[in-house]
Amino acid sequence: MVQDTLVLQLGPLSLAASEPLYRQIVLAVKREVSAGRLAPGTLLPSYRVLAEGLMVSVITVKRAYEDLEREGIIRRRQGLGTFVAEHGGDRSREAARAAAAASLAEAARTGVEAGLSDPELQSLLEQALLSLRSKQP
Repeated sequence: MVQDTLVLQLGPLSLAASEPLYRQIVLAVKREVSAGRLAPGTLLPSYRVLAEGLMVSVITVKRAYEDLEREGIIRRRQGLGTFVAEHGGDRSREAARAAAAASLAEAARTGVEAGLSDPELQSLLEQALLSLRSKQP
């Protein structure tokens, strides 16, 4: 059951997206772990099961899992399967926090270069947050 739920929460993937398919899987798993929808110790689908569910190659899933393991988000146990790491959520949130900080710094730089005032930039951020929050279930 966990396997079917995970496939539904990770998909759909898009060939038209700027990120390669394996990276879309990495980002989706990180998102689910950060949000707490995949708790530490949760058994993840095998390469084959996830590949079939997402309609991608087993190699794509394998590369995504390897990246996630390297980052400490998941861990593989020979003969048992692949699990969300004990501190995977913390690591995923740290990475997300760093990415958000970098994106906000870039947005601030762009706004300042365009001549926007601090209050205007703050207003834009607040509007973006409101829009985002209104779309969440």
